[in-house]
Amino acid sequence: MIDFTRVQKELQECSREKDSSGIRVSPKSDNLARLTGIIPGPLGTPYEGGSFEIDITLPDGYPFEPPKMKFVTKVWHPNISSQSGAICLDILKDQWSPALTLKTALLSVQALLSAPEPDDPQDAVVAQQYLREYQTFVGTARYWTESFAKASSLRVDGKVQRLVEMGFADGLVRSTLEAVGGDENLALEKLLSS
Repeated sequence: MIDFTRVQKELQECSREKDSSGIRVSPKSDNLARLTGIIPGPLGTPYEGGSFEIDITLPDGYPFEPPKMKFVTKVWHPNISSQSGAICLDILKDQWSPALTLKTALLSVQALLSAPEPDDPQDAVVAQQYLREYQTFVGTARYWTESFAKASSLRVDGKVQRLVEMGFADGLVRSTLEAVGGDENLALEKLLSS
C-alpha cells in the first residue's frame, strides 16, 4: 500500500525548494499515485535552458519499490528512449532504497542528463552517436532541447500561469490541460464547470 502521508510530505518538500532546485512535482489529479515532475536541463549541457516533463507513477509498494518514471518531453540521450521516454537508471530499478525520495530520484535523473552512461544505454542509436560522433550528438541533443523542451515548456507554463492567476490550483490546472490536449479555452471551461 502506498504511504500517501509520506507522498504528501515529499510534495511539500519539493514545493518549498522549487525555487532553489528548479524541480517541481505535482499530482496529475486527486490521485497521488500519478504525478508530474519537471526538471530543468543542467547548465553546461545540451539540455541547458530546457524544462523536461517526467511522468511519475507510484507502485503500490512505494516507498519500498521505486517510482516508475519516464520522460514525456522528447529528449536525445543514450540512457533515455527517444521513442518511449523510458529511463535507464539504477536507482529506478534494483538500486532503489526507501531512504530516497521523489526529489532525490528526479535529481538523479537530472544528473544523468549531465553524465550519460553510453555503455549501459536505453537507446543504442543515441549511444553509438555519443561514442562515435560526439559533436553530432551534442548538436542533435541541443536541437531536441530547443524543439521539445523549450517551446512546450513556455507554452504550457504560460497557460498554467494564466489559469492559476484566475484562482485555480496548479495541479488541477495541469491535469485539466493534459486531459483536454493542452487547449487553454477548453481547460478553462472544464475548470469553471467543476
